[in-house]
Amino acid sequence: MILLERTSVMNLENAMRGARNPMNSWNRMDSYYDEEGNYILGPNDLDLAKRLRQAGSDHRKFIRQIFVSVDITAPLYWWKEYDTYKVATVANSTSTMHKIHSKPFSLDDFSHDHMTAYALSVMEMVVNELEKIRLRYMETKSKDDWYDMIQLLPSSYNQMRTCTFNYETLVNIYHARKNHKLAEWHEFCDWIRTLPYAKELIIGEQKDGE
Repeated sequence: MILLERTSVMNLENAMRGARNPMNSWNRMDSYYDEEGNYILGPNDLDLAKRLRQAGSDHRKFIRQIFVSVDITAPLYWWKEYDTYKVATVANSTSTMHKIHSKPFSLDDFSHDHMTAYALSVMEMVVNELEKIRLRYMETKSKDDWYDMIQLLPSSYNQMRTCTFNYETLVNIYHARKNHKLAEWHEFCDWIRTLPYAKELIIGEQKDGE
């Protein structure tokens, strides 16, 4: 399970202006804001953006200045893989260490959408035991109980983080993960495809090993 909410794409106008700096071609800018406040690339700007994108990472530096913010809720096993992307990413997460005991455990706190019936029954027992430990910890404040919660917690536990990227980082993520075994990565790549000008600026027509 993965949930991507409150997506915001920023700085497209400034990035396109910067893309024209090397040739001093600002007079050819033809993009504009529509009635809903979306920045729409005109034919000249879109053509330049596509050509720079296809020319490779050295030429498409402007997409590093297009920023994305999104709230992602995903299981810890997915975050473990996501955390390999350390360059040009920032994330603020909800705290497992400090807040794990602050609400009752329920099955919905965990990703279980691909579990078999047997695994789901085991998961329900684990959740019930975690809740018993949590209630005991609320009474005792025992460090032993706290460690029991932390170390018994399955990697399917869902955590929410507010993440920021730039379009260049999303190029790398998309082509590295679009055929991944985890369904969460497929959903993440589906989300990438919904971003403004994703086809032209992120997905492109380059080979994965670019």
